[in-house]
Amino acid sequence: MNLNSIKPQEGSKKPRRRVGRGIGSGLGKTAGRGHKGQKSRAGGYHKVGFEGGQMPMQRRLPKRGFKSHALKYNAEITLADLQKLALAEVDMLALKQAGLVRDMIKAVKVIKSGELKSKVALKGIGATAGAKAAIEAAGGSISE
Repeated sequence: MNLNSIKPQEGSKKPRRRVGRGIGSGLGKTAGRGHKGQKSRAGGYHKVGFEGGQMPMQRRLPKRGFKSHALKYNAEITLADLQKLALAEVDMLALKQAGLVRDMIKAVKVIKSGELKSKVALKGIGATAGAKAAIEAAGGSISE
């Protein structure tokens, strides 16, 4: 086998469709563009969302909502997650190794969901007021 003998698979290449080459081709006269109108003319087209001068849909609808770009770097863990983790001292590295937060996370906050029975010391991790009370009630501590 040589490079000059390599050919594409049989039937994988189709000849390109030549339009506007007479009635017999099936694509003569209007060349598949229909009759009249902006789309039938050469160079005649409009931008995406254009509705012929009518106020377009994206401008008729009100702007609404906001999505923070910082959200992808923040994470939450629950008291139940801390209980399952069963470590005396928890920091960001321990949470990442346990798979509770993703690698790109920069800030973690503990929220009050579930119960915490064991003593846990948090280092560099935030907590809501309710979660803080629950951690301290179980004999734990928080240092940020």
